[in-house]
Amino acid sequence: MIQLLVDGHWLTVRDGDARALAIFKQHYSYRHRAHGQLRGSSTFVGQGEKMVLLTADLSALFVWQRSTVERRDHQEGARCSIFRNTGAVLSSTLITEAESLAWARWPGLRLFTYVNAGRIRSTNPGYCFLMAGWTRLSQRSPGGLVILEKLPLVTG
Repeated sequence: MIQLLVDGHWLTVRDGDARALAIFKQHYSYRHRAHGQLRGSSTFVGQGEKMVLLTADLSALFVWQRSTVERRDHQEGARCSIFRNTGAVLSSTLITEAESLAWARWPGLRLFTYVNAGRIRSTNPGYCFLMAGWTRLSQRSPGGLVILEKLPLVTG
């Protein structure tokens, strides 16, 4: 089942959607049976709350994951666990739209992601997130990954 999201590029799909899995297999973080995939299962996101987003032209995938238990790395919020864009729409545009969807589901929650600088071809790892207004933290993950975050706007 697919649901079109209004005023944006993203469609919501279920974890295990074959088209989303095909895009994920092209992502640098993909490992066979990675991310909690169970034997005989096509799911790939893992445990916790999740939102799997796919563009209608199948050129981009974005996955939000929110842990329902305390994380070992003590990061809090909704994590972008997968983002891959091979289409013409600017990545920063897609990220901004995905943020809005995350905050609609989890109002006021901190958003974060990790970037493995050694696995991507960029002199500025996470550049598309930075162009979408994210901040690079000075600390790194225990495994040495770059941590990026975006905090919700405070109104009042």
